[in-house]
Amino acid sequence: MTLFLSEGDVQSLLSPDDAVQAVEACFQRMASGAVHLAPRRRLELEEGRLADMAASDLELGYAGVKTYAGFREGTAFVVALFSADRPELVALIEADWLGRLRTGAASAVAARHLARERATTLGVIGCGTQAETQVRCIRAALPALERVIAYCRTERNLREFCENVGAEPGESHRDAAAQDVVVTITTSRDPVLRGEWLQPGALVCAAGANNGTSRELDNVVLERASFVCCDWLPQARIESADLIEPVETGVLDWLEVHELHEVVAGELPGRQSPDDIVVFKSNGIAAWDVAVAVAAVERARERGTGTEL
Repeated sequence: MTLFLSEGDVQSLLSPDDAVQAVEACFQRMASGAVHLAPRRRLELEEGRLADMAASDLELGYAGVKTYAGFREGTAFVVALFSADRPELVALIEADWLGRLRTGAASAVAARHLARERATTLGVIGCGTQAETQVRCIRAALPALERVIAYCRTERNLREFCENVGAEPGESHRDAAAQDVVVTITTSRDPVLRGEWLQPGALVCAAGANNGTSRELDNVVLERASFVCCDWLPQARIESADLIEPVETGVLDWLEVHELHEVVAGELPGRQSPDDIVVFKSNGIAAWDVAVAVAAVERARERGTGTEL
């Protein structure tokens, strides 16, 4: 029987720490070659877009497709989870919250492996729906965090966001940018983070722009970075204007861009010095959706949650 999990089910089943563990294990399997990916596709709709992305995780034993239809008034997300060794549709999962969790969890894994030791502050630029899980997941990965400084241009949104996640409002982008870990999670088409604002030793997790034309980072961020990585290079070459444009202008070379799973698996050191500035460019890959979906299904079976179809 196929299990259906609603948004409410997913929120009740998975904590930020659950998502971080699932995504970190996914990176380990990527390093072993057990994960196969298809990049995101986007199709035009009437005043909207339909996107899909897929992954198979042979070690985990599952494959899946995430698809979503986005319009000005909102977006509907779903993950279809399949068995990897037999013709079985295991689950259909509403995946808005799941997607927010897995994106935050990926930044958290980067923070766990690439932030400097004794990192105690987090800056967040952007206060939209994705920003909350960035904070909650990074807190789960870095329990020594003492302060979160947030900034966005809409004062009401900033105030509400800070109250919701226990952050302090910054007066400008610079305040958020001056922290040990800096997350950009915006819909801006133009850079919101300038390299001159970063402190030595900062880790930058750029998680907002993924359409190939929008940038959150200026070139100075890449010029100052001692180590640059992404979630998956084939997709980064399509979607990461934060990397594509610096490569085109000679600021960066694709040979200098690594994949986070290399660091998680211990194949690359990543950070070499406490003063290194490190960049993780996150676009979002379907393997994370599969990993977190499996965690939700397993927890649902344990608790008897969800609806059999």
